[in-house]
Amino acid sequence: MDAASARSALEAQLAELQVRSSKIGADLAAPHSADSEEAAVEREGDEALEGQDALVAQEIEAVRSALARIDAGAWGDCVTCGEPIAPARLAAMPEAAQCIGCASKAEAR
Repeated sequence: MDAASARSALEAQLAELQVRSSKIGADLAAPHSADSEEAAVEREGDEALEGQDALVAQEIEAVRSALARIDAGAWGDCVTCGEPIAPARLAAMPEAAQCIGCASKAEAR
């Protein structure tokens, strides 16, 4: 995958994530039921939505960072060791910032 293809895929992914984030935000802003039992269930649902919102925010940040690396001409290079990221990894995950070796070490910590 070249940088132009990656940019296109990342921009589409970013748009989708922003829509998802907006929907989660709207769901979180919805008023709770006046019924106390229903309101308790809705608050539990809010906790799950807040978790989803945090994950979506992380994904948005990863995509924006990848777009910034494309702009800087550094996309495809590991931000940790500087070595090229495997093309198959970039094809599967164009927002990848690390090679598989560095990502594995980071996850092990």
